[in-house]
Amino acid sequence: MKPIYLAVAFFLAAGLKISPVLAEPQTDYAGYDRFDVRAAHRSMPIAASVWYPADTFIYRAPVGRNIIWKGTDAYVGAAIAPGQHPLVLLSHGSGGNMDGLGWLSSQLALRGAIVVAVNHPGTTSGDSSPRRTPLIGERAADISATLDQVLSNTAFAPYIDHQNISAIGFSLGGTTVLNLAGVRFDQTLYAQYCDKFGNAAQDCDFLRKGGVDPDHLPDDFVASSRDDRIVRTVAIEPGMGFAATQTSLAEVTSAMLFIGLGEENKWVAADFGPNGSNLVARIQNASSATFAPAYHLTFLGECMPGAAEILKEEGSEPICSDPPGTDRAQIHQKIVSAIAEFLNLSGS
Repeated sequence: MKPIYLAVAFFLAAGLKISPVLAEPQTDYAGYDRFDVRAAHRSMPIAASVWYPADTFIYRAPVGRNIIWKGTDAYVGAAIAPGQHPLVLLSHGSGGNMDGLGWLSSQLALRGAIVVAVNHPGTTSGDSSPRRTPLIGERAADISATLDQVLSNTAFAPYIDHQNISAIGFSLGGTTVLNLAGVRFDQTLYAQYCDKFGNAAQDCDFLRKGGVDPDHLPDDFVASSRDDRIVRTVAIEPGMGFAATQTSLAEVTSAMLFIGLGEENKWVAADFGPNGSNLVARIQNASSATFAPAYHLTFLGECMPGAAEILKEEGSEPICSDPPGTDRAQIHQKIVSAIAEFLNLSGS
């Protein structure tokens, strides 16, 4: 939701290393592959990735590793473990990318899920514009189109439990999966929110820096994108909650988990609690978990040694620095455990 992603957009994001604290995986590393999604609403293919339980040992390669991010190792192109597995659809935040969520995708795959993620055009690393950020319907359509394709893909469809499909999103990705669950957003409510909080609201500040007037958002902001194939939703620090309409919140039927990061360093844009949008209390079948000390960007991958100094020298925001006392890897472990339990994954 914040332009700091743009400052380091040339980097591929990544995540945490496998930890023995977590449930015992069947193999050391998850399988990994990539494919393109053809969608009617996009002029170009959408880049997608898939992480899955691996059945064979094959060559191992790092995904998303560079001088900033540690990355996540995977067995590229390995055979898929037998059986039908839960499917998880994953939506990154503003300026993020699918490989940047590798730490989460890998760990869920090691617990039995097939995890499919995309790079959303217009809001991904190196291609993230304030003008395209309010196009919530386009992002949701990316996920639905990806679901259409993976369920008809002969390489993966036989291994998917078609009745066990979930969606996870972080930040703007959280907004996206809420939209897929049936939540609709209102232009007037969003304008009122931006008027109230001004530049203290990270998303409003980002839009204004791009010359986007919160009082005149595109029609796609209010899109109805409900996809009833998705039975569970995990919204991690979701943005734009203040603009959610009460009517649509009352109509949400899928089970929902909200995950927050930090108590004292809460981003206004992502606060779903009673001091914020209060989404968790306004949706039936919704539960929440908050992990601290942390803040919004603690969700990003673990950083390489010296990365914080590199970012400082370049004048970028300190995305590798967390609040005092924060252990980013430990917070990631807690997030994985909470999601795995909510999704009823094996070993959780």
